[in-house]
Amino acid sequence: MEAENLPRTRLFIDQKLASGGTAALDGDRAHYLRAVLRQGPGDRVLAFNGMDGEYLASIETLSKSSGVLRLERRTRAPVKDAPPAPWLVFAPLKGGRTEYVVEKAVELGAGRLVPVFTRRGDVGRVNLDRLRANALEAAEQCERLDAPEIAEGIELHKLLAGWDPARTLFVAAESGAALPLVTAVTAAAGKPVAFLVGPEGGFDQQELDALRRLPFVVSVGLGPRVLRADTAAFSALAVWQAAAGDWRSGDGDARPPNRD
Repeated sequence: MEAENLPRTRLFIDQKLASGGTAALDGDRAHYLRAVLRQGPGDRVLAFNGMDGEYLASIETLSKSSGVLRLERRTRAPVKDAPPAPWLVFAPLKGGRTEYVVEKAVELGAGRLVPVFTRRGDVGRVNLDRLRANALEAAEQCERLDAPEIAEGIELHKLLAGWDPARTLFVAAESGAALPLVTAVTAAAGKPVAFLVGPEGGFDQQELDALRRLPFVVSVGLGPRVLRADTAAFSALAVWQAAAGDWRSGDGDARPPNRD
């Protein structure tokens, strides 16, 4: 079957997938297929996960609260030897913009997203279920073969205390000395990295001092213009993918990154 004839509906299935096998649908997936897409037994979808790739599947049974997919054949294999995916550590934003950050970060290939609470942040909690649902939907639509992890929100000082120093933490600099972003990420190609983007009000001085003392932190500049927090996050991820990530492959097919 040619790629253009494959179904457009994609579902992330957190189960083992194999040709000839089956996959159970939970209530949300069954409701989506039945009530939203008006699909039923015999209709085809694409099922995927981060381990086994993507499979052409047909709906075998479907009810209001459950269903079963019959996996016919694999259409895309997991990507081997992909560059490590960058993490995004970000301060949650008001007015639905946190969900927007998650959606676009998934499209830009982030492997893990970590909401972080800072002294000047406007948001003190996040709805993890909503963010994880947003991440799954974005992964299904942008043709990733995996779905990134959405970590629980954490205070900045706790995040830094437990940070793995082998993973470079690039901090979007608000002022002071900083490496140009392209220079910094090009030098880190092939290594595990994360980007830290603060709140709209910026980090306070104590937070900046704490960050500058850490050996795994690198301050990076995002140009001469002042960027909104969400724009800064997207810019950092886009530059990483172009200079050190999976945009360099030249392959038009979606290539999901490794998560670790």
